[in-house]
Amino acid sequence: MQVIPSINCPDVECARENLRVLQGVAEWVHLDVADARFTFNKTWGDPLSWPIFGKVFNLEVHLMVEEPDQVIEGWIHAGAKTIIVHIEALEDERFYGHGNDPILTLKKMQALCASQGVVLTLGIRSETFPERLRPYMGIVERFLVLSVHPGLAGQSFLPVSLETIKWIRKEVPHATIEVDGGVNLETAVQVKAIGTDVAVAASFIFSSGMSPKESIEKLARI
Repeated sequence: MQVIPSINCPDVECARENLRVLQGVAEWVHLDVADARFTFNKTWGDPLSWPIFGKVFNLEVHLMVEEPDQVIEGWIHAGAKTIIVHIEALEDERFYGHGNDPILTLKKMQALCASQGVVLTLGIRSETFPERLRPYMGIVERFLVLSVHPGLAGQSFLPVSLETIKWIRKEVPHATIEVDGGVNLETAVQVKAIGTDVAVAASFIFSSGMSPKESIEKLARI
């Protein structure tokens, strides 16, 4: 199972320090971008500033934001290799209005990403009924299950996430499934056993008492 460290920071200084300790340790980083609308908190997430960190990592951007189609192009230009948008944001009529076609919105973002060699991933919160993913299954082939509440790092894994993973694996056997949130040695065993391909972790990597290198290696060996 691939392991990607997550950067969940309130400011650029925090992001800089986290990235510093990951140099030579990780090939990929997962950047949480929270807008305080889709989430309760706000994190650092400025695509114009990302290039100052150089091309050390492959970048995966998790857009926990409303109206992701308004910001996705900036992250493509910043060099993101993978971008995650949420089904809940696409279907939120507060921002897209009554009669919005979320399928068309996702198709447009997918076309934009594909034209730039970027992989588009569809995220889903643990509380969201997975059946809602069905209309989007022919558009994307990679899914992220957010196994905590969106926004803050350090939360406990939500067991209901396991049912969502199982549902996706059954309905889309060839899909790449990613899990983000509350990942540790115990929960990593659980998610891998039911077909998870990628695990995203923050607290376990940065706050377990082990070095980030050791934490990542332990998770990857599961």
